Amino acid sequence: MFDQEDGELNVVIGVLFGVIALVIAFVIGLGTYSLRAKTPAAAAPAAAVEVGFVEIAEVGEALVKLYFEVGAAELPATSGDEFARVIAELQARPEAVVLLSGFHDETGGADINAALARDRAVAVRAALIAAGVPAERVQMRRPAVTLGSGDAAEARRVEIRVQ
Repeated sequence: MFDQEDGELNVVIGVLFGVIALVIAFVIGLGTYSLRAKTPAAAAPAAAVEVGFVEIAEVGEALVKLYFEVGAAELPATSGDEFARVIAELQARPEAVVLLSGFHDETGGADINAALARDRAVAVRAALIAAGVPAERVQMRRPAVTLGSGDAAEARRVEIRVQ
């Protein structure tokens, strides 16, 4: 008689532990989902800048490549000289537009890297417009990841083409 009750008790305890395990898994899953849903919202201040991307093929080599520090979107100190080259080229070719392409490497989160590459390109765009380039002549491509075994600084760049 006790053996039958022990067997039934073991089944009840097993079911109870199974339900508890499912509840714990659900709570952990809900928490993980909630944290992932909040991650893009954390990048919202950078995304607050309205950026329109174009799908234009890059023509030729970049006129200028600006290299950024790790995790930074502040313009490099040498950017003033580089912007002068771009402005001179635009003055020589009144029909041309500036095409900005931001790049990032594969380290870190994909969303954060894409936002950082976009912020770098937006900073370059703002500086060019502040330097006198009409906004309608400055176009941007979507951020791209740089693959390969090159220098890490090569991945943290914005290319400027006049085409």
